[in-house]
Amino acid sequence: MSKKNQKYTDFANVETQRNFLTSEEFPEGSYGNSIGKEKAVSNKDTPWKEGQQYYSNFAYENRNLHAGLPRQEDGAHPTHDDKNSESEDPYNEAPNEDNSQME
Repeated sequence: MSKKNQKYTDFANVETQRNFLTSEEFPEGSYGNSIGKEKAVSNKDTPWKEGQQYYSNFAYENRNLHAGLPRQEDGAHPTHDDKNSESEDPYNEAPNEDNSQME
């Protein structure tokens, strides 16, 4: 495939930053702040885009590296990996998809 015909994809960390949001530590403001005291807290000011979601504290950051591996702790919940997929969006159409380390 020539370079002209390759679909452009951004760096993986840029795509991840766009799609996975982190929760604010103090969304209501600093401790003791009286501004917005009676107003409900909103965690996101911009409209949602397709594929955006919050990080979960209980899931692996890179699910592909942990696919099929059970958790080591007793009573731990499932890893939520997709056994039918070797890659996740937006990396499915990356130019180096044939170089995947998944087997």
